Amino acid sequence: MLRALAVDDERPSLEELLYLLNADPRIRSAEGAGDATEALRRINRALESGPDGPDAIDVVFLDIQMPGLDGLDLARLLTGFARPPLVVFVTAHEDFAVRAFDLKAVDYVLKPVRKERLAEAVRRAAAQRGAAPRIPVSEPDPDHIPVELGGVTRFVPVDDITHVEAQGDYARLHTDRGSHLVRIPLSTLEERWRSRGFVRIHRRHLVALRHIAELRLDAGSVSVLIGSEELQVSRRHARELRDLLMRRTTS
Repeated sequence: MLRALAVDDERPSLEELLYLLNADPRIRSAEGAGDATEALRRINRALESGPDGPDAIDVVFLDIQMPGLDGLDLARLLTGFARPPLVVFVTAHEDFAVRAFDLKAVDYVLKPVRKERLAEAVRRAAAQRGAAPRIPVSEPDPDHIPVELGGVTRFVPVDDITHVEAQGDYARLHTDRGSHLVRIPLSTLEERWRSRGFVRIHRRHLVALRHIAELRLDAGSVSVLIGSEELQVSRRHARELRDLLMRRTTS
């Protein structure tokens, strides 16, 4: 029997989905989350509990278009776990089906949800969970960081990362070619990459000193220019940043 988590920011849709899931005899339990951030907290608790623990989750029934972190971003993050829950997308939009299956989704159910169609998705999840192997996780190359792109793991060179933005217990890595969301707290990256020239300039931002094009002072406010993006520097970090930049220019 499956332990399910349903994620949808529209309360009526979430309640209907939970009602249908709880009526299926293959569902041991079903609980809801109103957005991807709440879902991540619940999934983290499940991972800490372990696959056989009391808080485990076997399958996530996931809406796609939600405010903030959307369903595709959440599914992409889950592919990086050693034994992630299965994902079934439940959405009113047909346009994301290809991207959803690239992320190894079990099924793609369109709203309004029919009982028979959801039952088929549950059947597929139950069959796949019964055969799902454990996947070993290896340590990444210290010069690269693994990211998920369309269901494929790629290794981004750390030297290509211009700055990092905190998003809860996750971080968005910015490069000249785009950005990637990874399941690593900003504080961890700050400690790991300090020796590589990364410095904290704000509670939400970590920057690579070599990618700073300008340091701007304006009426007591400090900011840095990285590419075409201007980032604010907090007062707490302004003096350290100026000292580091001066040392780099004089060394």
